[in-house]
Amino acid sequence: MSRPRIVIVGAGFAGYRTARTLSRLTRHQADITLLNPTDYFLYLPLLPQVAAGILEPRRVTVSLSGSLPHVRLVLGEADGIDLDEHTVRYTGPEGGEGTLSYDRLVLAAGSVNKLLPVPGVAEHAHGFRGLPEALYLRDHVTRQVELAAADDDREECAARCTFVVVGAGYTGTEVAAHGAMYTDAQVRKHPMRTGMRPRWMLLDVAPRVLPEMDERLSRTADRVLRQRGVDVRMGTSVKEATHDGVVLTDGTSVDTRTLVWCVGVRPDPLVESLGLPVERGRLLVDPHLQVPGRPELFACGDVAAVPDLTQPGQFTPMTAQHAWRHGKVCAQNVAASLGIGARRPYRHRDLGFVVDLGGAKAAANPLGLPMSGPAAGAVTRGYHLAAMPGNRVRVAADWLLDAVLPRQAVQLGLVRSWSVPLESSSPEVARVAGRPERTAKQTATTGTTPTTATTGKDSGAEPAKGRPGGESEKGRPGGEPAKNQPGGERARNQPGAEPAKSRPGGEPAKNQPGGEPAKNQPGAEPAKNQPDGEPAKNQPHPPRAAGTPRRAGEGAGTGPARGSGKARKTSRASGGGRAAAPSGPTRSAGPPDDPGPEPPADQPPPGPDIAPGPVKRTDGRRAEGDS
Repeated sequence: MSRPRIVIVGAGFAGYRTARTLSRLTRHQADITLLNPTDYFLYLPLLPQVAAGILEPRRVTVSLSGSLPHVRLVLGEADGIDLDEHTVRYTGPEGGEGTLSYDRLVLAAGSVNKLLPVPGVAEHAHGFRGLPEALYLRDHVTRQVELAAADDDREECAARCTFVVVGAGYTGTEVAAHGAMYTDAQVRKHPMRTGMRPRWMLLDVAPRVLPEMDERLSRTADRVLRQRGVDVRMGTSVKEATHDGVVLTDGTSVDTRTLVWCVGVRPDPLVESLGLPVERGRLLVDPHLQVPGRPELFACGDVAAVPDLTQPGQFTPMTAQHAWRHGKVCAQNVAASLGIGARRPYRHRDLGFVVDLGGAKAAANPLGLPMSGPAAGAVTRGYHLAAMPGNRVRVAADWLLDAVLPRQAVQLGLVRSWSVPLESSSPEVARVAGRPERTAKQTATTGTTPTTATTGKDSGAEPAKGRPGGESEKGRPGGEPAKNQPGGERARNQPGAEPAKSRPGGEPAKNQPGGEPAKNQPGAEPAKNQPDGEPAKNQPHPPRAAGTPRRAGEGAGTGPARGSGKARKTSRASGGGRAAAPSGPTRSAGPPDDPGPEPPADQPPPGPDIAPGPVKRTDGRRAEGDS
């Protein structure tokens, strides 16, 4: 007789604990498969310390294959679940599709960034739910301070040194507290020419900081933030976001280049595609974490609405503490359904909360005892070390080094802004060039809508189609991907596509060895792009001097559309003529009578954080894609 097949979707706090406990309980009596987009478990509470340069990224990750040796790991994102056929469809990291069959299914897909129908937020804000977002924020903040330190313009310096964080919950409060310390340390080493200092703002519509915690702890956190110079504004949020700043609900305009969105989370949209009863997007389950009417289906963590037996009529909150304990009870009940052990309901009282405010400061209430100051800091870090399933020694070593050595404020440039869109349905995975994204058909089938801001479902009214928060443009995040963008049709000179004529394996270019000599080479017909001549047909646009920065507004999706509002790219068939493409971002904000140069059609969206200037070659020829 074959062994029962157990599939676990998601390896967050709930999914990881379920897999680890099931592996111990079943003892090779069942085949356990863990489906997850990454090969690591992420300890989210320490993510603000990664963004602040205290911890290295790998310190807050735990290898799934290394810590779960008897669990089969499948890398991929679940696209749909057939409850009648007992199958899970998924897409792998390289675009391959697969199907997993199960006898027992555990849904622990976690949560994604919560969006509101605020114009411009989906385009200009970044969330804080995954490791790529933390790495991007660390680089971005470092870059803004360095650029401001070298700028003589007070207004530009002030905009770059202003950092706006929306959401005064656990994550937003810790990001603002750690961020203020990080930028102050940078300025002490390299003071601003204008004499200004970094400014952090923390916004929330709630009446106080950390509204989920005891009022005394809220006052402690508020006092620490204000002592560090953080501009705390309660009862205020963002009304509109633009590339140059934000407009607040009180009418104030703030010039900034940084908007961090920490307003909360929502359950993974995969749950909505099941057609089962939900409670605010969370799958309804009984106290045993089992879906009523589906004995083979279990759910835990942020995607499950678990009845709170200590407070009848309510559900357990979406916190890491509950998700971790959901996993243990869920594993015991799945094993009991296979005849191993007995079922038990989920019953848990909160043990208290801890909020790390950086340095020796923290706010904590272990077992209901309010604490602040260094004592709370010691309790907070001790709790994190005890709760982490691995890397405890490495984390403690990083904390010790941070206490005695200065932090390294450097840009690694590993994650670009377009790689971590706020509306991503998988914030733990950065978008990579050539990596396929979910198509519109898959989104409609599975119900995994990438953003609520683009559909307007939260507001109950359909936003204007051309505005942020309305129907996405085809080159915008959340819209139809451009052909040279990640998730769209590959450009002809990208790996895996039809080889370009100037690439190895394709027809040799006319100016390459073995081909017909180019017309602008010595001994050939003079080039038509010389003075008094027609522009060369193989040039995407008039050449720009090396090192010349791109004009403001150029880049993928950073400016308003020109002409018909659709992107324009070089047409190879027409010999350099320009043809409107049905998909792709607007490339320039220049007026129609002076379009100016455009980047090559096969270049990924530069975004505001790509280093200016072309790549130099040592053989005297221009590198392909140089502008």
